[in-house]
Amino acid sequence: MVGGIQDTGTRVADSRDRRGRGLQSGQDEAGEDRNEAGGDAETKTEGRATGCWRLAVDDEEARESSVSDQSSLKAADKITALPGQPQDVDFDQYGGYVTVDEENGRALFYYLVESPTDAAEKPLVLWLNGGPGCSSLGYGAMQELGPFRVSEDNKTLTRNMNAWNNVANVIFLESPAGVGFSYSNTSSDYDLSGDERTADDAYVFLVKWLERFPEYKDRAFYISGESFAGHYVPELAATILLHNTYNNRTIVNLQGILVGNPYLDANRNSKGGINFLWTHAVMSDEVYMNVTKNCDFDNLSGTLSETCRGALDGFYPGYISGFNIYAPVCLHAPNGGYYPSGSVHDLLLCYSLWTVALFIKRGERLFRSTLAAWSKTTID
Repeated sequence: MVGGIQDTGTRVADSRDRRGRGLQSGQDEAGEDRNEAGGDAETKTEGRATGCWRLAVDDEEARESSVSDQSSLKAADKITALPGQPQDVDFDQYGGYVTVDEENGRALFYYLVESPTDAAEKPLVLWLNGGPGCSSLGYGAMQELGPFRVSEDNKTLTRNMNAWNNVANVIFLESPAGVGFSYSNTSSDYDLSGDERTADDAYVFLVKWLERFPEYKDRAFYISGESFAGHYVPELAATILLHNTYNNRTIVNLQGILVGNPYLDANRNSKGGINFLWTHAVMSDEVYMNVTKNCDFDNLSGTLSETCRGALDGFYPGYISGFNIYAPVCLHAPNGGYYPSGSVHDLLLCYSLWTVALFIKRGERLFRSTLAAWSKTTID
């Protein structure tokens, strides 16, 4: 839960002078702008620079105009139907862009799926894939927790009965800019991405998005993610708490965070992986004791000692997949072969990356993407 986030209080205190200087109560009620496909950002209101972003705060008339603009943008974001989706889909979908940096033309793409039942009473969950560099649309929405799965024909969708939108309204955010359909009109932005700016951009996205969807402003909000989102999720949570505290009001009603397989740092990742394999009977007691004896995972400093490497060489995982040790063989390989779930070949085949990629490419015009191509990222 939020109270359990490590060093949140320190982050708020340290960040107040660094990023919060000059913030005034009300500044986070951002006016909105819109970046249509292939175009430059259309500024709706005059903004004031605060740290890494611009927020429209000075003019009440401008803010009221912005709310009106947001209403029309919400209507424009409504998805009537995805290509090839099954009949009788019983929930609303939205997809579109929110500009988070007007000057550089940086915009983040989102895909919202509301709950089929009692959507107005259910919480709002933000999902972030990791990588860094993995698409929350291509992975999270289409392969993991979203409402659909892409069929093998690359053209049709089937329902995912275990989708998270059965119990919540879910936003899949492509973050940071350069991932998936999110982009910047300033190429140098792609060389400047980091944890802090990723959190700042995601926060600006949320504040502006809530103007577009005001019915969610007081809704219980949760941040969730996997892999490198072990950085993204707590960083964004701390940024939200920073602004809620500094402005002495609830701007985003954050209630908790959820992280799965979170990447925190190399030391914890290595130690956690070894413990996981041992506790799941994939690694023998003898190998585990030798590894823990010769590997100081608390002081790796980015490298392994020779004795540690020797101990790790005693473990042979075979074709077991570190991403899913219980995964079955992939029975439908395009070349007619059978590949164990942990093989190099099957890591691509079982995840059906290109199946999803081809489908998303077909829906590119629907999402008003400015991208010319879709590229596969490393599986997070």
